[in-house]
Amino acid sequence: MLKAALVLSDGLVFEGESFGASGETKGEVVFNTSLTGYQEILTDPSYTGQIVVMTYTQMGNYGVNLEDIESKGGPKVEGFIVKENFDYHSNWRSNGSLDNYLKDHGIVGIQGIDTRALTSHLRDNGSMMGIIAAGEHNAEYLLKKIRAHDGIAGIDLVKGVSTKSNYSWNEKLWEWGKEKQRSSHLYQIIDRAKPKVVVYDFGIKFNILRSLFNTGFDITVVPADTSADDVLNMSPDGIFLSNGPGNPESVTYAIDNVSKLIGKKPIFGICLGHQIIGLALGGKTYKLKFGHHGGNHPVKDIESGRVEITSQNHNYCVDIDSLKGKVELTHVNLYDNTAEGMQHSEYPLFSVQYHPEAGPGPNDSMYLFRRFYDMVEKNV
Repeated sequence: MLKAALVLSDGLVFEGESFGASGETKGEVVFNTSLTGYQEILTDPSYTGQIVVMTYTQMGNYGVNLEDIESKGGPKVEGFIVKENFDYHSNWRSNGSLDNYLKDHGIVGIQGIDTRALTSHLRDNGSMMGIIAAGEHNAEYLLKKIRAHDGIAGIDLVKGVSTKSNYSWNEKLWEWGKEKQRSSHLYQIIDRAKPKVVVYDFGIKFNILRSLFNTGFDITVVPADTSADDVLNMSPDGIFLSNGPGNPESVTYAIDNVSKLIGKKPIFGICLGHQIIGLALGGKTYKLKFGHHGGNHPVKDIESGRVEITSQNHNYCVDIDSLKGKVELTHVNLYDNTAEGMQHSEYPLFSVQYHPEAGPGPNDSMYLFRRFYDMVEKNV
């Protein structure tokens, strides 16, 4: 087995074994607390620029398949860190191994390191840049290399993952016993739905689009830099703002366009879309110490008192106090009391920081898509 090393920008070194592709990779190292769903995590565009460490001990035991992907073009992570890659995969839906999947897509991985110690270090010291190198390595040289990296905070990562042209979405959520309904051709013709919603693609997950389609929307996905005028000229009944990678303050064109759309049409935002709404309203965002990444985060709905177990993937948070009464806090994270949802005090607009579409994760929050549908219907 080929040796490999992970070197963090603060000088901590972990030595293990290489799996996936050979070579070097750099990125911001974050940890994910999900027990399963590694293929969905790997293909989530929100992880662009990041190296993901899984806190659960064993990955790869059920292999990979052609259906559980969240974006076109394969994995979006910069690298993958696990305690153990279990290469003997067994699942009736499996089409291959995790190791070969990473190799096929050029994703460098490392296994056999103490992921518990790494996670504890990131919790204590915060997310930081790191480098994985497969093969013979010089830790001092790798440290200099990663410290010379400027990081990802000032980079617009959205442009690299957004669609380049408009398209319609016509694929349903996967259902047990109907596993053949999806095909590699994602845009097969199915009866169109109403009302019409324009979806801004900041790095959208497929499961969001599937959830919107199942809810009953006619969906048109547009590039992240589509102007507000172009969107309004499409005469949508509602506008959806997707998840995506990186610092929301870097996506200045999106902030500008959303500021022009607020009050014009009903709007629903998720994750990066939620943060962009906050900035478009004149508020502020801030970076969390180590972010929220995983499928087991408890969130409280303030109005109902109901606690939802949610899927999350974000490093930034909206400062609700900076919005000066323009919005009402609707959801709060029970781990650290950070804001997880808001609604506008005047306009048909709401957003959440977490991922109601799961993929992977629990389905406790799927009702939010129906809430958006009802809001759109009310304002048609």
